[in-house]
Amino acid sequence: HVQLVESGGGSVQPGGSLRLSCTVSGYTSSSGCMGWFRQAPGKEREGVAAIDSDLYTSYADSVKDRFTISKDNAKNTVYLQMNSLKPEDSGMYYCAADLHPACWQAGWNILGYRATSENNYWGQGTQVTVS
Repeated sequence: HVQLVESGGGSVQPGGSLRLSCTVSGYTSSSGCMGWFRQAPGKEREGVAAIDSDLYTSYADSVKDRFTISKDNAKNTVYLQMNSLKPEDSGMYYCAADLHPACWQAGWNILGYRATSENNYWGQGTQVTVS
């Protein structure tokens, strides 16, 4: 069984930094695609960043100059380093994984809604508050 557990959220002032972690079990993080998504109250879930098996990455325009996604395959852990945080970055952050080999070209490369919403595994979320 596949499980994803996020950690590292918290409350910071604007301009601060947080590092989110997603530890995976029942799945090898070197395969498929993994990413971070967030949802603020009253808004739909949006893709933040994604990484594939070849370590290619994609980012939402709103975060690409401030956030960095990475992974440690030995630890089966994916990270999201968030710098220069803004109040609009606040929300619940979720880690997700897609085990399909063709996930990247299917839409994870552009954080496509359909590709990143179907046939995925999700963590429980970690709260990020910037105020």
